[in-house]
Amino acid sequence: MIPAAPFGRDEIERILPHRDPFLLLDEVIVLEPGRKVVATRVVRADDWWFPGHFPGRPVMPGVLVVEAMAQAGAVAVLVEESNRGKIAFFAGIDDCRFKRVVEPGDTLTLTCEIDAVRGPIGRGKATAHVGEQLAARGTLTFAVER
Repeated sequence: MIPAAPFGRDEIERILPHRDPFLLLDEVIVLEPGRKVVATRVVRADDWWFPGHFPGRPVMPGVLVVEAMAQAGAVAVLVEESNRGKIAFFAGIDDCRFKRVVEPGDTLTLTCEIDAVRGPIGRGKATAHVGEQLAARGTLTFAVER
């Protein structure tokens, strides 16, 4: 059964294989299975990466912002009945740009719109915003395990 948005981490964990400390989504606020997802992540001062990135100037690593966008996209794909219980592997990213640093206290709004699926391979356009400000964007390619 496809959950109705909004929903939190318990339902996200029923869809995604990720677990703490690597589950980077707190809530799904919009879900159109196979088409679109909007999710959020509250960036906390005690997140595991901040002590080393960077001491005295905590910044969420760009690769983790991209991973959060990919996890959001995976929700849209893995919630579909034919993909339940599978893993969506990250297969590529194109046109990735970072526009703003992400710091403790920020709330990331992660959007992914799936624009092509061919067999187990798909692509989606993803963004990460903090408020109205674009933090990152890119086109993600994924492969769903068979």
